[in-house]
Amino acid sequence: MMPDLGKYAFAVLASYGSSLALLAVIVWASLRRARRIRADLEKVEARRDGKS
Repeated sequence: MMPDLGKYAFAVLASYGSSLALLAVIVWASLRRARRIRADLEKVEARRDGKS
């Protein structure tokens, strides 16, 4: 169900599209950083426990 946006259709849809793209980038960057930090923490804990 697409509402009639008239002459503003392109601007509105482009705004929605860019907002969704930016949200996807933010989620991807957050997950990537979380994996990197988890790996760093595991290295530090392994050194602390004398495993490495």
